[in-house]
Amino acid sequence: MGFDEMDVDTIWMDGEFVDWDDAQIHVLTHGLHYGTGIFEGARCYDTEEGPAIFRWDAHLERLYQSAKPYEMEIGYDAEELTEATLELVQSQELASCYIRPVAFYGYDSLGVSPGDCPTRIAIAAWPWGTYLGEDALENGIDVMVSSWRKHASSQVPTNAKTTGLYVNSMLAGEEARRNGYAEAIVLNKEGDVAEGPGENIFLVRDDEIYTPGLSESILEGITRNTVIELAEDLGYTVHDTASISRGELNTADELFFTGSAAEVTPIRKVDNVVIGDGSRGPVTEEIQSRFFEVVERRTDEYDEWFTYV
Repeated sequence: MGFDEMDVDTIWMDGEFVDWDDAQIHVLTHGLHYGTGIFEGARCYDTEEGPAIFRWDAHLERLYQSAKPYEMEIGYDAEELTEATLELVQSQELASCYIRPVAFYGYDSLGVSPGDCPTRIAIAAWPWGTYLGEDALENGIDVMVSSWRKHASSQVPTNAKTTGLYVNSMLAGEEARRNGYAEAIVLNKEGDVAEGPGENIFLVRDDEIYTPGLSESILEGITRNTVIELAEDLGYTVHDTASISRGELNTADELFFTGSAAEVTPIRKVDNVVIGDGSRGPVTEEIQSRFFEVVERRTDEYDEWFTYV
């Protein structure tokens, strides 16, 4: 669905609410040329208690942390960004939506150094359904191991959610789709499993759960951390500093992706090798079921994770 087909008409930009079509930047914007931007992606869920943004505080904290390596001054505190976001969702009467804050170096000069380029910031919100397809959550997806490797933290900060770094994600994802797969898995420079283009990955073996650690050049996903906590609360042993070889993907009992957009998505094949019995496995199903029970507020637990609109 294109943006022009959706019932959204407003973006918060640099302290003001502007019409969707008027939220524009100069063609010589520093962030456009050099990828010097940071962003977040959060979901607001339609719950019995009204629209609720999932783990908004954690997303904002990561936004501010992402700004630090680039010496980027956001210019608004967390309370101001929260107030703007709540008003944005309310004004467009969005019961459920995806929320995208983005900050970037704007237009001033075009040297590689941002110099006196101002920091621009915007927040948009729009309806966005299942990221990897309508039946992905139930039936799983087919993925391939990409020929593109994930950059190392010694090259660029992998713990910052930086706009320019997603060129790597785009290349891996498009390679997978050209070859008939729904998504990719990206290896790190050592050849071990890192993550998906926009997702963290989990492996299940003998009813224990493994996920690559931060040293494997991954982004510390907020949904990743959520799933680790939910799984442990369900009684599972979670190894969250694992090093997972490419070969271990093929012999896993279950695999699944996590992410704000992907939520909890099973993986049924890797490079045409069937994982488990080729369907959503029981551990994945239990964790996925618990995740949606929580985010849809069908339980009173974990209420501290929600910001109600």
